[in-house]
Amino acid sequence: MSRAHQLKISVSGIRGVVGDFLTPNLACAFAQAFGTYVGPGPVVIGRDTRASGEMLEHAVTCGLLAAGCEVIKVGIAPTPTIQVYVAEIRACGGIAVTASHNPPEYNALKLFNREGLFFNHYERTELLDLYHQSEFRQATNDGIRRVSSDTETPPRRHFARVLAHVDVEKIRARRFRVALDGVNGAGSVMSVQFLRDVLGCEVHAISVDPTKPFPREAEPKPEVLGDLQALIRSSKADIAFAQDPDGDRLAVGDETGRILDNDDVLALAVDCALGKRQGPVVVNLTTSAVIDDVAARHGCRVFRAPVGEANVVERMKAVSAVIGGEGSNGGIIFPAVQYCRDSYLGMAFLLERLAETGSTMSELAATLPRYHRRLGKMAFQHGRLGTMMQALETLFPGAKADRTDGLKLCLEEGWIHVRASNTEPLLRIAAEARTPEMLEELYRKAESVG
Repeated sequence: MSRAHQLKISVSGIRGVVGDFLTPNLACAFAQAFGTYVGPGPVVIGRDTRASGEMLEHAVTCGLLAAGCEVIKVGIAPTPTIQVYVAEIRACGGIAVTASHNPPEYNALKLFNREGLFFNHYERTELLDLYHQSEFRQATNDGIRRVSSDTETPPRRHFARVLAHVDVEKIRARRFRVALDGVNGAGSVMSVQFLRDVLGCEVHAISVDPTKPFPREAEPKPEVLGDLQALIRSSKADIAFAQDPDGDRLAVGDETGRILDNDDVLALAVDCALGKRQGPVVVNLTTSAVIDDVAARHGCRVFRAPVGEANVVERMKAVSAVIGGEGSNGGIIFPAVQYCRDSYLGMAFLLERLAETGSTMSELAATLPRYHRRLGKMAFQHGRLGTMMQALETLFPGAKADRTDGLKLCLEEGWIHVRASNTEPLLRIAAEARTPEMLEELYRKAESVG
């Protein structure tokens, strides 16, 4: 198998283990294909804090210059900040050198169009055709453009967009005590500035040194946030936040040290947004029904999309959604700021709600309907996926079926969603029910078709 075919390509871009098949040569070629596709205008480059980031940033810069693009480097910056900046300055596109929640040996190129959005299916197809055919624009000496840097403007513009939608003075007046785990990622310095200097919080932070490696697993799951939980208790924090290395995913802890379910975090953000303006909500098929309950309180409709930020955004634009996201990964998307997952918007929304209600974080979370959820995966033999899903459907003859992304079966007592992984020969299983007993029954039946 060729090295190009081993590259993992998804709705967000390309990724892989650095040195195995994501190499500087490959990054340079993809960047030159990207520059050929978007045209010879300005392209923004930012990155997270991985050891391979600077190397790949140089490679991407070379590819863009070779295609005749102007390069604007924003340095270490969260992915949503890069996306906002691309849209604000009306660049031709942007590239974030980050593997997001993947382990440190991975890296990736996240590709954005001139709106600061992930490439849609049509754009990705055209770009890949250019890459595989090596039909790159080759700039002559006279056509090679300049490289500039701007590390100060992107955070300011991002903050300004977020702050336009919350009562900053109300948040500042509360002087919240906040615990923060930045995973030594792209948001490490910027998140402290946002919480302390902009929102007036008393910040107690760990892992906010971008020169150091990730101290825990990159994805901010409850089971890897023990140090943050200890910090909550020792600092007597009102609320806690944890980010992934590129700052688009958000985990939240309450004042007792409990890490909230990501679906509940998204539900609280949806409640905040719909309290400001009513309208449609879009989430992926694996996101909890708690979103439907919250939206119903506001008389609003929920739409579902296949898993993947680009898929959710595409549906959000189609229905003019007020807010959306993916509960399972802590992704909150608020179009009034930008069509992207944005941990900074999430932090601001939750702090504002605490300030408005005078509630504790645990009290706020307790206002949500209670569901029980389970996520898992299992191997399956090539060619058996269709028969497995048919077998599952026969186990629940009265269920409402949705086949837009694998198979989701909805029943009165809960739902099951099974789909093939985009990156591994695995079947991903998600189930939800109102009781633990029903959850186990649903999940066990889903496993039985394997």
